[in-house]
Amino acid sequence: MSTLIKAILAINPTAQVSITDENWDTIIWHNIEPLEKSVVLAKKVELETAYNDNAYQRDRAAEYKELKEQLDLLYHDMTAGKLDNTGKWHKHIKSVKDKYPKG
Repeated sequence: MSTLIKAILAINPTAQVSITDENWDTIIWHNIEPLEKSVVLAKKVELETAYNDNAYQRDRAAEYKELKEQLDLLYHDMTAGKLDNTGKWHKHIKSVKDKYPKG
């Protein structure tokens, strides 16, 4: 979906618009009066900044083991009495968080 359309929908979720090639001049406003370009562009920057600021979450999610594998690690840690920072689950999670720090 176009980033301009995402910005428009963030401002007005019921807006119906179409666009060609991410070009402001090609926006067709179907059911509303056109929004001010500066307002839409400011919202676009806001959304892009939020997306970029959360890159670490996407990176972590791709690196974490599947939930069933994490549960297996936890089970083995519990059985071994290692529900602290010496357990395999904790070490796995910590390594991912260290690799992709927040903000």
